[in-house]
Amino acid sequence: MLLARSVREVREMLRGLPHPFGLVPTMGALHAGHLRLVERAVTECPTVVGTIFVNPLQFGPNEDFARYPRAFEADLRAFEAAGVALVFAPDVPQMYPAGFATAIDPGPLAAVFEGALRPDHFRGVATVCTKLFSIVGAERAFFGEKDAQQVAVLRHVIADLNLPVELGVVPTVREDDGLALSSRNIYLSPQERAAAPGLYRALREIANAVGAGARDRGLLERARRHLAAPLREAYLDVVDPATFAPLAHLAAPCIAIGSVYASAVRLIDNIPIHAAAERAA
Repeated sequence: MLLARSVREVREMLRGLPHPFGLVPTMGALHAGHLRLVERAVTECPTVVGTIFVNPLQFGPNEDFARYPRAFEADLRAFEAAGVALVFAPDVPQMYPAGFATAIDPGPLAAVFEGALRPDHFRGVATVCTKLFSIVGAERAFFGEKDAQQVAVLRHVIADLNLPVELGVVPTVREDDGLALSSRNIYLSPQERAAAPGLYRALREIANAVGAGARDRGLLERARRHLAAPLREAYLDVVDPATFAPLAHLAAPCIAIGSVYASAVRLIDNIPIHAAAERAA
């Protein structure tokens, strides 16, 4: 496996390798969810590039950039074992050199839910991902379904800018009790960890009800009983998959989305709700 620290090195190392190039962008601290992305990528692309870059542009001033978990050597070993051909691990000046002033504004989709709680977060995501698509020359890029709003934002950016990259979206990987894997889960106290699957149970109840024909938004209130202390709700809703507009009348296809605070940690999750024809396929 090759390791590149600069844009020049990436491009030199990729020269002559077989296409299509698959990209798995990460901020490191890899877990089984990240490796599922790699697993999918290596089945579709003869050359897979993994990235390790904790992107400062997507963190707000009071967020956890400095304490975001970092495990570089373990990440390299995991990427290599999973079949990654090249790891791109730049530092901040390599990605954002002196004078860097360009950013991508993803528009209204980036201003609701996660975007409302984390202003400029999706601007940072869109900017770094567009740079990575360009640096690597990726024809396919792989993301987790857990970050559904991020996926919707990137689809919007790719379409608007006519970027020659296709997204591969991989189902959320969960613990046995339903908790979605996240690098931030290590910060949960034992009490918080025990309560955290309540978010998944709330979303599962909503998804099952809508799938069975429920249309009344009152089911959201009933599902909230799963969000017990020490969890504190950030949001719980059912939205359009493309626009993330809340649905007045619940009907598939849609996404049940939710987020909770557990002390200083905020967890996110979602469950896509497919139309009957999609479920039968």
